[in-house]
Amino acid sequence: MWDEAVTGYDFGPSHPMDPIRLALTMRLVETLSLDRESAVHAAPAAAESTLRLVHHPDYIDAVRRSSVESAPPEEPYGIGTTDTPAFPGMHEVSSLIVGQSVAAAEAVWRGEAPHAVNFTGGLHHAMPGAAAGFCVYNDAAIAIARLLENGAERVAYVDVDVHHGDGVQTAFWDDPRVLTISVHEHPRALFPGTGWPEETGPPHAAGSAVNVAVPPGTSDAGWLRAIHAVVPELLEAFRPQFLVTQHGADTHVEDPLAHLTLSVDAQRAAMEACHGWAHSYADGRWLALGGGGYAVVDVVPRSWAHLVAVASHAPVDPRRAVPEEWRRTVHALTRQDAPRSMSDGGTGEFRSWEGGYDPADEVDRTIMATRKAVFPTHGLLA
Repeated sequence: MWDEAVTGYDFGPSHPMDPIRLALTMRLVETLSLDRESAVHAAPAAAESTLRLVHHPDYIDAVRRSSVESAPPEEPYGIGTTDTPAFPGMHEVSSLIVGQSVAAAEAVWRGEAPHAVNFTGGLHHAMPGAAAGFCVYNDAAIAIARLLENGAERVAYVDVDVHHGDGVQTAFWDDPRVLTISVHEHPRALFPGTGWPEETGPPHAAGSAVNVAVPPGTSDAGWLRAIHAVVPELLEAFRPQFLVTQHGADTHVEDPLAHLTLSVDAQRAAMEACHGWAHSYADGRWLALGGGGYAVVDVVPRSWAHLVAVASHAPVDPRRAVPEEWRRTVHALTRQDAPRSMSDGGTGEFRSWEGGYDPADEVDRTIMATRKAVFPTHGLLA
């Protein structure tokens, strides 16, 4: 899904969520000819009735008011803060991003495509009644709500952004039809301060929320181990009809806002795993979204180009050189030097959970805390 107008999601020149990351990603997709491997579509902005599947009417009205240049901050609604400042046209472009995710989900649900990608989406912090963490409307939650509206009985959401997927968890906290799994940096160390393993859902939806809070400094092998030690068993037990995944690139070692130490190769390995799980557990139905990511030249475009490639069944060899044409585009737009390889030299290897639990390993303790908290509610052994 792509519409050039999404680059209007712009909080200003000093804000870390620079829309150049979206434009550079699409230019890399085009330079790698990935737009020839899959159809590229644009969808209209989501209507208010669609936004109301998750967001409160008074909040939508506040976003509209804040989209006028002279509007004062809407503090009760989280708009006008340092994280989520108001900007002209905010409602329109935020609705446009939602429209891409909803249309993508609908196309896959109808069988018009096996997979879909909206790397401009994944705005997972927006709450039903407030903006938060650079996110105005929660496209991921709205796309899931539309799937439920269209008859889906079980939807799984897997979020591997460095930040907890709190907005999506909140939207479906009371709904046993949606399984939300978030693998993120520990809430003691990072915004939004939620996503503890004990957050597992209310009694009537016990086990519908799953949180894996890895320690700061976690690298490729530990992060991949945590994902594989939790996600596939739960997906097999839940039997989703649709898989939605969020692939924030801010887990990378170069990201300025977090403290994990991943390579783009580990991010790609997680994408490939999600692709495989969609086929194994969700009849192939897969919507992949972007999310955070603030190393806007070195990391985000490569990571999300790999996401498009994986979902297109046309994976890019990590050893491939970044096309010189794209590197020239980067320099022209940013005056920065672009990376030369689609890889950081990572292997994507990790120690399987079946190899045994190490109580001295902090990542293993994280994994075990999550498994003990949630696995029994799914009839699984911790």
